[in-house]
Amino acid sequence: MLLWLAETLKDYVSGFNVFTYITMRAIMGALTALVISLVAGPRMIRRLSVRQIGQTVRTDGPESHLPKAGTPTMGGVLILVAIIVSTLLWADLKSAYVWIVIAVTAAFGMIGFVDDYKKLVLRDPAGMSARGKIFWQSLTAIAVAVILFLLADNPDDTALLIPYFKGVAIPLGAFYIVLTYFVIVGTSNAVNLTDGLDGLAIMPAVLVGGALGIFGYAAGNSIFSGYLDIPYISGAGEMMVFCASMSGAGLGFLWFNTYPAQVFMGDIGALALGAALGTVAVIVRQELVLAIMGGLFVVETLSVIIQVASFKLTGRRIFRMAPLHHHYELKGWAEPKVIVRFWIITVILVLVGLSSLKLR
Repeated sequence: MLLWLAETLKDYVSGFNVFTYITMRAIMGALTALVISLVAGPRMIRRLSVRQIGQTVRTDGPESHLPKAGTPTMGGVLILVAIIVSTLLWADLKSAYVWIVIAVTAAFGMIGFVDDYKKLVLRDPAGMSARGKIFWQSLTAIAVAVILFLLADNPDDTALLIPYFKGVAIPLGAFYIVLTYFVIVGTSNAVNLTDGLDGLAIMPAVLVGGALGIFGYAAGNSIFSGYLDIPYISGAGEMMVFCASMSGAGLGFLWFNTYPAQVFMGDIGALALGAALGTVAVIVRQELVLAIMGGLFVVETLSVIIQVASFKLTGRRIFRMAPLHHHYELKGWAEPKVIVRFWIITVILVLVGLSSLKLR
C-alpha cells in the first residue's frame, strides 16, 4: 500500500525513493509491527483480564506452573494484527506470495481462535476436536500447496533443494504438494507444542522468521541468487518484509510474554506463526533448512512422539514429561534457565542454517 504511494511521490520528492527498496520496507515493517504490539498490548491484556480469558494449568505438570492459572491468554491476536497490518502497509501487494502467506497466517489463526474460544470462553475443556483441527489445517495447507504448485513455471521450481550441496536438488513433481502440506501443518503444530513456557516459542519464531526473510531477499534478487547459486524466485523478496513484520510483532509480544508472562499467545498465535514459517520456507525453497533452524521445534515434537510411542508399546516413559521443556523443569532446571538455554540453541541452529547460503 505505502509502496504504491512512495512510487507515486518519488517523482515529486526524491526522498520517497528510499521506501521503494525492500530492505527499507522490511525495517519499517518490523518497526511498525513492534509499535503496534507495544502500544496495543496493555489494552489487550486488560480486556482479556476483565473478560476472565485466562490460562488453565495441568495439575500433573510442574508445580511452578500452578500460579500461572488465570494468566490472560489468546494474546496471539495481537501478533496476527501487527503482522498483517504491517505487511499490508509495507509489502508489494502485487506479489501473489504476500497474499498467500497472509491467507495462511489468518486461516491458521482462525483455527487456533476457535480452539481457544471453546476452551477459555465457552469453558469446554476439549476445545476444538483433534479431528476438526487437523481437517481445517489440512484443507488450508492442501489448498496452498496446490496454488504454489500451479504457480511453478517449470519442474525445477518444485524440486527439493539439498542444503550445503551445490546444484543438488530432488525433483518432486506432484509430490511437492505432499511435502508442502507436511511442512505447513507440521511446523504449525510443532510451534504449538513448543509454546509451553514464558517466551519459549516466540523468540525462536522471531529468529527463524528473520533468517527466512534473509533467504527470501537473496532468492528474490537475481544478482544475489546468482552469486550464491540458489534459485531465483521472482517476488520472493517480499517475504523479507513479511518476516520482518513477524519479527517485530514477536518482539513486541515478548515484551509482555517474557518471564513471568503477563499474557500467553494461545493456539491462535502458535498455530499461525508455525504455519507462516512453514509457508515462507516452502516459498523460498528452504524446507530442509527450516528443519535445521527450527531444530528446537523438531526436537520438542519428537519428544512427544517418542513419549507416546514408548508408553503405548512398553508402558514406560522415556522422559519425565513431554514436551521436552517440561522434562528439564522436572529435573530441577528453573523455567528461565530452560527458556534461555533453548534460545541459545536456536541462535546456533539459525547460524548453521544461514551458513548454507555460502557453504555448498
